[in-house]
Amino acid sequence: MSVPAVQSALQQLHTLATQAAGQPGNALQTSLVAGQGGFAAELRASVQRINELQQTASNKAIALQSGAPGVELADVMVDMQKAGVGFQMGVQVRNRLLTAYKDVMNMQV
Repeated sequence: MSVPAVQSALQQLHTLATQAAGQPGNALQTSLVAGQGGFAAELRASVQRINELQQTASNKAIALQSGAPGVELADVMVDMQKAGVGFQMGVQVRNRLLTAYKDVMNMQV
C-alpha cells in the first residue's frame, strides 16, 4: 500500500472518529498533539508507567548491589517481576494494535 493510500485511509478513520464522537473536524488531531484525553494520552501514560516500573526496579537493583541499607532482595525481585510483566503487557498491546491496524488496512472498500 502506498503512502498516499495510507494517508487517505488514516484521514478517513480520523473523519469517522470525529463524527462518532460528535466533535468538530480537527478535535481528534488536536487532542493527539496536545495529549489531552483519549486513546493517545492513555497509551502515552501506559508507556510512562511501564518506564517508571523499569526505572524503579533498576534503581533498587543498583542500590542492593551497592549495599544500601533498607533494600531487601525480595523487594528488588518483586519490582523486577512487576517491570517484566508490565513490559510484556506493553508488547502484547503493541502486537494487538499492529494486528488491528493491518486488518483495517486490508479491508476492501
